[in-house]
Amino acid sequence: MLLGFCTFVGMREFYSMALPDRKAESLLAAICGTALIFTPLANNNTLTFCLIMLSFLGFALLFLFRIRDISTAARDIAYAALAFIYIPAMIMHLLLLRQTPYGVQWLIVIMLIVMTNDSTAYYVGSAFGKRPFYPLVSPKKSIEGSIGGLFGSIGGTLIAKFTFFPQLTITDALITAVCIGFIGQFGDLFESMLKRSFGVKDSGTIFPGHGGVLDRMDSIIFAAPVTYYYAIYIFKG
Repeated sequence: MLLGFCTFVGMREFYSMALPDRKAESLLAAICGTALIFTPLANNNTLTFCLIMLSFLGFALLFLFRIRDISTAARDIAYAALAFIYIPAMIMHLLLLRQTPYGVQWLIVIMLIVMTNDSTAYYVGSAFGKRPFYPLVSPKKSIEGSIGGLFGSIGGTLIAKFTFFPQLTITDALITAVCIGFIGQFGDLFESMLKRSFGVKDSGTIFPGHGGVLDRMDSIIFAAPVTYYYAIYIFKG
């Protein structure tokens, strides 16, 4: 239910930034996107692909016959498609991950990596940050903070290994910390890029002082598929 709520609100936030005058379409998209993330529970890939295709066809026709400005029609449908790929298709991997062996442990690992990465990157960047990491997208982030964040991620996975996830080897801990920590940082940058492109400071206001759902989940959204594919194809358990 929590993932469904995050998907629904996240999609509403995305459309409020990208297509603020498409309120009816954004509500319908949020409903369809929320339904999409639960299709893995049916263990039927055909159902998932069917819902994706039907959603695309439905929105293609909806935008076709509700044109506001022909010069922006292609851009609008591209935004609609991007929202489905960026939010439900990525978040769906958290549900897929939960269904794997040690699924609960992997979900906690993601949270640990993201939290320790963010916290360490902030404090290291504040204390030692001198060289900007990607000033065009996020002027306050530094290379020093990014590296510090990765060391924080390693600490997070080691905590997992020596407490609730002993099946995680030292090699697994190091690889997942670096890979998930690194891709999580890019998830944060990607959402910052979207917000700057749309001219907004926060994706939403659901968390007063901390922005919206997308602001809180940007790293997790990118980390989810990476963790899932590592868990099923590389991790030996």
